[in-house]
Amino acid sequence: MRCLDPGQEVSAPQELRRNKRLSASPDERLKGTECSTPETQKDGCSSWTCGHLFPRTGRSEKEGPGAEPGMGLYESVPRVWHSAYNLGLLSRFIAAPAGEEEVFPREQSSHQLPMGSNGAVPSEATKKDQNLTRGNWGNQIEFVLTSVGYAVGLGNVWRFPYLCYRNGGGAFMFPYFIMLIFCGIPLFFMELSFGQFASQGCLGVWRISPMFKGVGYGMMVVSTYIGIYYNVVICIAFYYFFSSMTHVLPWAYCNNPWNTPDCAGVLDATNLTNGSRPTALSGNLSHLFNYTLQRTSPSEEYWRLYVLKLSDDIGNFGEVRLPLLGCLGVSWVVVFLCLIRGVKSSGKVVYFTATFPYVVLTILFVRGVTLEGAFTGIMYYLTPQWDKILEAKVWGDAASQIFYSLGCAWGGLITMASYNKFHNNCYRDSVIISITNCATSVYAGFVIFSILGFMANHLGVDVSRVADHGPGLAFVAYPEALTLLPISPLWSLLFFFMLILLGLGTQFCLLETLVTAIVDEVGNEWILQKKTYVTLGVAVAGFLLGIPLTSQAGIYWLLLMDNYAASFSLVVISCIMCVSIMYIYGHRNYFQDIQMMLGFPPPLFFQICWRFVSPAIIFFILIFTVIQYRPITYNHYQYPGWAVAIGFLMALSSVICIPLYALFQLCRTDGDTLLQRLKNATKPSRDWGPALLEHRTGRYAPITVPSPEDGFEVQPLHPDKAQIPIVGSNGSSRLQDSRI
Repeated sequence: MRCLDPGQEVSAPQELRRNKRLSASPDERLKGTECSTPETQKDGCSSWTCGHLFPRTGRSEKEGPGAEPGMGLYESVPRVWHSAYNLGLLSRFIAAPAGEEEVFPREQSSHQLPMGSNGAVPSEATKKDQNLTRGNWGNQIEFVLTSVGYAVGLGNVWRFPYLCYRNGGGAFMFPYFIMLIFCGIPLFFMELSFGQFASQGCLGVWRISPMFKGVGYGMMVVSTYIGIYYNVVICIAFYYFFSSMTHVLPWAYCNNPWNTPDCAGVLDATNLTNGSRPTALSGNLSHLFNYTLQRTSPSEEYWRLYVLKLSDDIGNFGEVRLPLLGCLGVSWVVVFLCLIRGVKSSGKVVYFTATFPYVVLTILFVRGVTLEGAFTGIMYYLTPQWDKILEAKVWGDAASQIFYSLGCAWGGLITMASYNKFHNNCYRDSVIISITNCATSVYAGFVIFSILGFMANHLGVDVSRVADHGPGLAFVAYPEALTLLPISPLWSLLFFFMLILLGLGTQFCLLETLVTAIVDEVGNEWILQKKTYVTLGVAVAGFLLGIPLTSQAGIYWLLLMDNYAASFSLVVISCIMCVSIMYIYGHRNYFQDIQMMLGFPPPLFFQICWRFVSPAIIFFILIFTVIQYRPITYNHYQYPGWAVAIGFLMALSSVICIPLYALFQLCRTDGDTLLQRLKNATKPSRDWGPALLEHRTGRYAPITVPSPEDGFEVQPLHPDKAQIPIVGSNGSSRLQDSRI
C-alpha cells in the first residue's frame, strides 16, 4: 500500500484487516505498508492514514483528482478519532467486522495518548497481562496498595514509637528522615526498578551478575526469619482480638486467678481514690502514688502470666501454649488463602487490608487527642533530647528502622515489582510509597502517645513510666490505656484488628517472596502449574518452625530473632547490592536500562545516592553499630552468652550466603586464570534483561535465532541495519529496520 494522493480512493483489503488483529505479531501488523518513514509522515501520510484507521472510509471516486485541496478526509478523520479515543467513545461505537476480532479493545486505558503532528497515534495502552507465564498485577492500584501494606506493618505501631521513645523523642526524627532521604527512598527505587526490569524474583534478578546471586539467597534467609516470627506476633494479636470479645476486658482488673498481690490496675487506683483503698494506704494520696510507682499493671500480668506464661530462662521452653498455637494456625491459614492464586488473589485482598488500618488509626487518633493529658504524651513524643543524637546507636536504629519498615533488602520489593508491567513508572511509586510509610509511622506515634499521655496523667506519673519495651508497647501499655475508655472492648477490638491487618499486609509479601524465588529458580512448566502447592508447602513449613515461639520461652526467641536476624544483616545486604549494581554491572548500564524501561534516566540525586552517598552512609552506620553494640536484654532479663551467639549466627547466616555462593560461582566458571574467572563470573548472563521478547530492544535485541525451548521465534536482521524500537498498536514494542 502506498500513500494516497488527494482524491485517491482509500481501500481496505481483507489481508490488511487480518494483519490488524490483536493476536497478530507487531511485524505482521506493519506488513505491506510503505508509509512508516519520516519522509512520508512529513507529507501527512502514516500507517494510520493508509487504511489502518478507517478501512471502509475514504474519498469517493466522484471527487476525483480535481477535488479542492486542503485538509481532506485522510487528514481530518485521525484528529477526530484521536479526540474520541481520549474520551473513551470508540469502545462504544466501533465494532470489528463479522468474524474478526475488534481492532480497538473495549477496555480502554485511562491514559490519554499524545497527538502527533500528522494526526497519528503512536501507541495504545491495553489492560492485558504482558507476561502470560508469571502474570501481572490486575492494575496499578493493586501494586501500590500491596507495597503500602508491605511497607506499613507492625513496626510502624509497636517498633517506631518504641524507638522514638528510647532514642530521644523528637530528636530521633532527624536521623530517621536523613536515612529516609539518602538511603530509604533511593534503595526503594533501586529495588523496584531492579525487579521490574528483569521481571524476576530476588534470585532471578542476579543474572545481572551471577557471582552475587548469594545476595538473593541472603534476602531469602532474612525473609524466612522475619516470616517465622512475624506471624507469631500476628497470632498474639489474634489472641487479644478474640479475648476482647467480652463485656469486661480480662486485663482491666486485678481480681483474676493469675494476678499477684503486687497488681494494681488503673481502674483499681480510681476505686482507691474514691474511698475503697486498703488500710495500708489510708494515710494520704501520696502513698497511693508511691504504691502506683511500684505497681505491676494487670495488663502486664495478663501478658506475662496468662498469655505467655513466661518462663525464667530462654532455655526453659516449658509447654506450648495451645491457645497461641491455635491462633498461629489461623494466621497461616489466612495468609495461605489470600495467596492461593498468587498476586491475582492477594491483589484483591489488599483493597481492604491496606486501607482499613488508616480508618482505625484515624478513629483512635480523634479519640486520643480529646482525652485529658494527651498533649503531655504528644509533647513527650516530639520533644527532642539532642544529647542522644550523638550516639551511634540512635543512627543505627534509624537506619535499621528504615530498612525494617520500608522492607529494603528483604527481597519483597523486588518480588512485588517483578509482577509490574514493564513500562510502569516505578520511580513515582517508590516516592509515594516511601513517604506514605514514614508518614504513617509518625501518625501512629501520635495515636500511641496520646493514649499513653492520658494514662500517665491518670496515674500522676511521667510518660516514661507507662511505656514498655518492644511488643509490650502494643500488648501491655496500650491495652491498659484502652481500659480507661468507655466501651473499652470496642476500642480493643478495633486496635487489635488493625494490628492483624497491618501484619497480614507484610506477611503476604514475605510468603510470596519465598514462593516466587523458588518457582522462578526452578522455572519449568510443572512448578508453574503447581505454584499453589509450593505456597502451601512454605506455609506449612513456616507454621512448624513457629511452634517453638509459642512456648513459654517463645518471647525470648522472638526478640532474639528480631534484634539479630533483621538488623545489621539488612545493612550489609543493601550495601553489597548497591556496590554490585553500580560498580560491577556498571552505573551507566543500569541508568540506560532504567531509561529504556521508564523513558527517562533516574534523576541526578538518585544517581549520586546510588553511587556514593547511600553505600557510604550504610558502611559507616555498620561500623558505628558494631562499636556501640550492647548485649540484648528483655526487661530485667539478661540473655546468656550462648543465646547471644545463636543470635549472631542467625545474623551471619544471611550474610555468609554472599561469599559462599561467590566462591561456588568462581569454581564453576570457565577461565584459565583467577582474574579471567572473576571477570566471567561477574559478567551478566546471556538471559539478563527484559523477560519478554517485545521489550528486548537495543543491546538486548536477539541476534541469533533462539532454540525452540525458548518458546518464541525471531528472524535475524541484517547486521548493518540499525534497530529502532517502535511501539505497536497494542502497546507492545517491536524492532524496525531503519532503512524501511
